[in-house]
Amino acid sequence: MGASGTVTRSTLRQQIADALRDEVLAGRLQPGREFTVKQIAEQYGVSATPVREALFDLSAQGLLESDQHRGFRVHAFTVADYRAMVEARALVIDGVIRGIFHGPGPARPQAAAYRDALVVVRRRAEEAARAARGGDLDILIGYDLRFWRELGALVGNSYITDFLHRLRVQAWMFAVPYLRGDADVRDRLWKGHTDLVAAITLGDCDAVRAVLDDHDAGALDWADGLAAADPPPPATGDER
Repeated sequence: MGASGTVTRSTLRQQIADALRDEVLAGRLQPGREFTVKQIAEQYGVSATPVREALFDLSAQGLLESDQHRGFRVHAFTVADYRAMVEARALVIDGVIRGIFHGPGPARPQAAAYRDALVVVRRRAEEAARAARGGDLDILIGYDLRFWRELGALVGNSYITDFLHRLRVQAWMFAVPYLRGDADVRDRLWKGHTDLVAAITLGDCDAVRAVLDDHDAGALDWADGLAAADPPPPATGDER
C-alpha cells in the first residue's frame, strides 16, 4: 500500500509538472505570472503536496521563481539570457557530436543499437521539420524537444541529455511569446533537423558542423534583431 501510494504521488507530481511546463511553453502562462500552490491545486483538483513538489521541480529547472510570501512566478528571461542559452547549448551539442563520432560503446556509428536509435531520431527530425515549415509552434516544440533529447541520447550520457533538454526548454520559453505574434514566424523557425540527421548518418563532420552553425547563427541573429528593435517584453502579470 505504501509503495503504491508513493508511485501514485510521484506520477501525479510529474503529470502536474508536465502540464504546467506545457502551459508555459504554449505561452498561456506568461513570464511574470504569479500563482500559489492552492490555486494550482484547485485548478487541477488535487492535493497541495504533489503540486508543491511539481512547482519546486520546475523552479529547479529555472522555469519558475519561488517566493515564500507570494508563491511562484513564471521566470522572465531576457535577450541576454537567450543568447547565453544558445551559446551554452552549442557547446553541449558539440560534445554530443564528438561523442557520436568518437565515443565508446553503443554510441559508435557501427553499433547496431546506434543504428536503431538513429532511425527513431530521423523520424522525429522529419516530424519537427514538417511542423517548422507549417509554422505550427505547438506541434514543433514537442517534436523539437523530443528530437534533441533522442539525438543527445545517442552518446549514452544522461547528464548531457538532461542538460541539453533543459537549455532547449528555456530557449523555447523565452522565444514563444515573441513568436506567437510574429507574422513571419515560418521564416524564423529552424528547419534543419533532417539535414542534421542526414549529415550524421553519412558521418560527415564538416556537414554536421555547417548545419549546427546555421542553427546557432539564425538564433543569434534573431536575438540581435530583438535587442536592436528593443521591443517591449511579452505580456506579464495575471493574464491567462
